[in-house]
Amino acid sequence: MNTFLMMAQAQGAEAGKGSTTSTIIMMVVLLFVMYFVMIRPQKKRQKEEQEMRSSLEIGDEIVTIGGIVGKVVTIRENDLVIETGADRNKMKIERWAVNTNRTKQEQHQKEVEAAREAAKQKKNKKADKEENKD
Repeated sequence: MNTFLMMAQAQGAEAGKGSTTSTIIMMVVLLFVMYFVMIRPQKKRQKEEQEMRSSLEIGDEIVTIGGIVGKVVTIRENDLVIETGADRNKMKIERWAVNTNRTKQEQHQKEVEAAREAAKQKKNKKADKEENKD
């Protein structure tokens, strides 16, 4: 009877080691998943925002995080002076307060539309060539 209990305890200890290893493996896998699903995309967005803020130029139309729309008049290291409204009020804002650069967005949209148009024309030419072959 005593040997039977010892064998049962030994088997339980071996099973405990296996479950601990699988638990550690699952936690590591979970950390990798969290990194690729949550942390990495956020860092990518932050990097894009920082690049947008550092590439601001005089004359760009921007929107602040508070919703103020203005045109960049002066650029300094950490702040900007923007001109808002028809009466040309000037405001000094911090660079981190810039939410979007409308000028760059409009340029990007035009480039995307031009690329789509070029793809359509290429597709139409290809279809025309196939019709002429038949």
